[in-house]
Amino acid sequence: MDTIAGIRLFNRVVEDGSFSAAGRRLGLAPSSVSRQIGALEKSLDARLLNRTTRKVSLTEAGAIYYQRTRRILTEIEEANEAVGVMRTAPQGTLKLNIPVVFGQRYVVPSMAEFLALYPAISIELNVTDHYVDLIEEGADLAIRIGGGPQLSMVARRLATMHRVLCASPAYLEAHGEPAHPKELDLHNCLRYRHVPGEVVWRFADNEGSYEIQIDGNFASNNAGSIASAAIAGIGLALLPVWMVGREIQDGQLKAVLPAYRAEIADFATEVFAVYPHARHLSAKVRAYIDFIAEKFNAEPEFRIGG
Repeated sequence: MDTIAGIRLFNRVVEDGSFSAAGRRLGLAPSSVSRQIGALEKSLDARLLNRTTRKVSLTEAGAIYYQRTRRILTEIEEANEAVGVMRTAPQGTLKLNIPVVFGQRYVVPSMAEFLALYPAISIELNVTDHYVDLIEEGADLAIRIGGGPQLSMVARRLATMHRVLCASPAYLEAHGEPAHPKELDLHNCLRYRHVPGEVVWRFADNEGSYEIQIDGNFASNNAGSIASAAIAGIGLALLPVWMVGREIQDGQLKAVLPAYRAEIADFATEVFAVYPHARHLSAKVRAYIDFIAEKFNAEPEFRIGG
């Protein structure tokens, strides 16, 4: 049998979950799919799939084979794309990884426009805040906050995310609005506790820089919870503009000390498009990077606090 064809069929069965589902997609009878998978297993002298009447599951050998062959099929697709004249136009499936909250707020809403511009492209989206090995996962591209270039990756900076000090109008009405960073010791500050120890906020203007050890009655290891607490009027929060820009625009929050540049030590501020260094930059990936870079550059919320 054609080994590559067998590998493609095997991957399709794994991803669709059954012989019949894979057969429907490929226009093959389930018996034909089963026969071809059996021939592949015979050539390898290994069982790749456990069969039941309703579904299939990977054996240990099958899991290894799927992981390796999926990567091979991706490389074949990219090789064809690199040399084929018909591949000069953006097309195919774009496998994209994005962080959860940022992605849902600023990446997903623009996808309808992108797909309308490039109707020959489809998107396979993985939404996670966990680090994803793009090569291992067979992904084309990731949008990441921080974690700049790595040896095995190419990174293009898409935006710089300033931090903005903010509070709800109700909190500021009740407690007053600080005019200088040194006045923050009079306020309830919402702390992001990602590591044990003191929380220090840094501010700077043309006159100098200031490091303020802040305190308050609310701390969390989740920035979204801090944003919600600030909206609820609990205190002042120092958060990335992408997380609160929309709320500042619609009046749920107000930027405080806007004349000062603000940051928290050791927090990433850059947003990157990241893709594997060893891979040919396909037309679909280039098209998407250019598209989302333009979107971020025009996003008014990203300029708050800049």
